[in-house]
Amino acid sequence: MSKQPMDPYTHMGIVLNPNGTVTSTLHFPTTPPSSDDPTLPALTKDLTINPQNNIWLRLFLPTNPNPNPNPKLPLIIFFHGSGFVICSAASTMFDDFCLATSAALPAVIASVEYRLAPEHRLPAAYEDAAEALTFIRNSDDEWLTKHADIGNCYLMGNSAGGTIAYFAGLRAAERALDLEPLKIRGLILRQPFFGGTHRTESEVRLEFHDFLPLCVSDLLWELALPVGADRDHEYANLRAENWVGKLGRVRELGWRVLVSANHGDPLVDRCKELVGLLEENGVQVATDFEEEGGHGVEFQDAGKASNLIDLVKRFVLFQRRVSYAEDPHHA
Repeated sequence: MSKQPMDPYTHMGIVLNPNGTVTSTLHFPTTPPSSDDPTLPALTKDLTINPQNNIWLRLFLPTNPNPNPNPKLPLIIFFHGSGFVICSAASTMFDDFCLATSAALPAVIASVEYRLAPEHRLPAAYEDAAEALTFIRNSDDEWLTKHADIGNCYLMGNSAGGTIAYFAGLRAAERALDLEPLKIRGLILRQPFFGGTHRTESEVRLEFHDFLPLCVSDLLWELALPVGADRDHEYANLRAENWVGKLGRVRELGWRVLVSANHGDPLVDRCKELVGLLEENGVQVATDFEEEGGHGVEFQDAGKASNLIDLVKRFVLFQRRVSYAEDPHHA
């Protein structure tokens, strides 16, 4: 017996207003910055990027001494998920994840607050990401100048944040010289959110996924893309020609890309397509496809979160080209 159609707005906890904006009916806890509590695994503070657009970033600085010979720490620029539509860099689940990741690696993390759809449709978030890179490059903030090795930078995101990291990375590859001394070494893409009008097997198989059912995925793209655009638009589809054409530059720069996903995620087939596309274009790829777990599982399961952080740590610090799903040492 097939399941009854669900209302994606109700599932997302959002209401569409007559003026085209949305209002969230759900409460997502937020966490303020804390730059003066040494008992925390990392200190945090917020820096304004663009006050007119309310773009800012939250910096995470580990409180434990750096065990590495290099006194400066890797820099991870992080973009949160939630379909381009809801949540914030201050949302507690993303703040907690960045805090734990910063302390465990250790690394300086800059979590970017970007504009949300539908009030600010794509490419607004991609443009905000590009602006954040320039801001970090030019910043004289002590946490960045004294503690972050901006010549060892990674772009990371989960879900829609992974999509932002990917497209922002392709844009940055074209202006790599202009961004120096900030140098991107790789991309860390956790369950990135890509679309297309053609349904994948995993989308059909997991149409009624508890967290990201297909109707919600479709709604998120409808709210995020330019009005009237479908999911084959260049801001959603991996195979858009102008993006694929930039992968040669990624290869030339020697960037590495980590793609991490779960077989219980409706997006897993698009993640596999991404891996294939990168490999076709000669980009170094590390993969992690776990059998168990669905979309966003690391925010529901502390063990999965710990495994993901360990995966990121090994990718950033040990710089090994390996398929972690086949690595006998990967839990």
